[in-house]
Amino acid sequence: MRFPTLLSLVREHNILFIRGFMILFLSCITIRLNFCISSIPSSLKTLPLEGYINFDEVGHAARDFGNRYRYHPMAVVHPKSVSDIAVTIRHILQMGPRSQLTVAARGHGHSLHGQAQAHGGVVINMESLKVPEMQVYPGNSPYVDVSGGELWINILHASLQYGLAPKSWTDYLHLTVGGTLSNAGISGQAFRHGPQISNVQQLEIVTGKGEVLNCSLEQNGELFHSVLGGLGQFGIITRARISLEPAPAMVKWIRVLYADFTAFTRDQELLISAENAFDYIEGFVIINRTGLLNNWRSSFNPQDPVQASRFKSDGRTLFCLEMAKYYNPEDTDLANQEVEKHLSHLSYIPSTLFLTEVTYIDFLDRVHVSEVKLRSKGLWDVPHPWLNLFIPKSQIHNFAEVVFGNILTETSNGPILIYPVNKSKWDNRTSVVIPEEDIFYLVAFLASAVPSSNGSDGLEHILTQNKRIIEYSERGLIGVKQYLPHYNTQEEWQDHFGPKWEPFLQRKSRYDPLAILNPGQRIFQKATNLLMTTATI
Repeated sequence: MRFPTLLSLVREHNILFIRGFMILFLSCITIRLNFCISSIPSSLKTLPLEGYINFDEVGHAARDFGNRYRYHPMAVVHPKSVSDIAVTIRHILQMGPRSQLTVAARGHGHSLHGQAQAHGGVVINMESLKVPEMQVYPGNSPYVDVSGGELWINILHASLQYGLAPKSWTDYLHLTVGGTLSNAGISGQAFRHGPQISNVQQLEIVTGKGEVLNCSLEQNGELFHSVLGGLGQFGIITRARISLEPAPAMVKWIRVLYADFTAFTRDQELLISAENAFDYIEGFVIINRTGLLNNWRSSFNPQDPVQASRFKSDGRTLFCLEMAKYYNPEDTDLANQEVEKHLSHLSYIPSTLFLTEVTYIDFLDRVHVSEVKLRSKGLWDVPHPWLNLFIPKSQIHNFAEVVFGNILTETSNGPILIYPVNKSKWDNRTSVVIPEEDIFYLVAFLASAVPSSNGSDGLEHILTQNKRIIEYSERGLIGVKQYLPHYNTQEEWQDHFGPKWEPFLQRKSRYDPLAILNPGQRIFQKATNLLMTTATI
């Protein structure tokens, strides 16, 4: 009887020893981890920067235009030079995978889902980067060299002094170059010139290794194409060379309405394939919007005021085709003739033709006027649960029937844009993912939510609608892709990229091996294993 008792004592002694060892081991890890975390700020403080790093005023870097996600960084770097960005990234890289520090480049903070945020990491304030000084190069193939943190509105003002302007735009110009080029940059000129990423000649990139590399079609071509539309996963854009073209002085801005979706899309597709037609083509959806034409009268003139005053929507869903013709004053007669000729081929409701003439800069910066009004009413800094989709031409009618006919009951929460673009104007070597068909549509649900509302204008209601639209698109349609994509799992990202996923993984491993860059996209987590492989990114 004594032997079992002795054996039990030995076992109990061993168990207590193992427990004590584990407690001591975990305590050492905790102490070491706490020491590492507490030492991070002091190590960052020693960085030899021309600019400065702030550990206190970081709250602004935890917000964005979407106004739904808030992840506070540990620090915000305000770089004065490209070297400041490279030094910061190299320092974090050298700390290895144990530090957990990540880096996010933040431009004007117009992201929607916290993509420019870095929880407990370092945010690079790209608007502080003012080098190189913007310089326009006129000539046979004009271009402008700009910082990745420069706003497009500033590029417009600078290039117009030489009678030049970039070819492709976004609807809102108070965005940074690096921000839009990391996505695509699309507006009503994309059918002709492609997105903004199709109009870039050169880039300067700081990779996830802290390397500063110049890239173009001829030099570091893989990195060049990877970064364009690459969602900030391969490097930070610190300089870009943007193609320019002669800028017009004036714009004929036209809106017409359709009650028939088939006629609406047929005319849009006709115009994007026509020569010398319009320079800008977009459209938007109008559901249960009364008094719409009266709202337009303050800035647009009806061609036939009497007929326009008699127009009644009768609760129908309407589709607005929006067009712009660029011209110079000396070519006014020719521009009028071309506008009249192309309008004569369209099947819009005759009484709904509205026209106005504005300067080129006023047309391009038109959204900023709305921003000023919304800010004055306190309606700008609200949640923006936007959803942007690329819909193949073959699927657009089924999409419209279900979404505009059943899921949505009104469009009072914000505009719904819909317009076609030509796939031939997009470079498939870039990282952006688009449908395979020759023509596809951008459909953008640009809603603003009332924070305190539980009704149809509340955040939860709009998110529920978005979810229904996404589920229908993924289940019932073929080839639909998100623009400005947002997913929560790597499996969803893999489905999004499709055949591009493996090259995307390989490039991530090559240019950002520890997955330091832009964690807010939620594609990768920072590596926690020194033996990095593609499979463990």
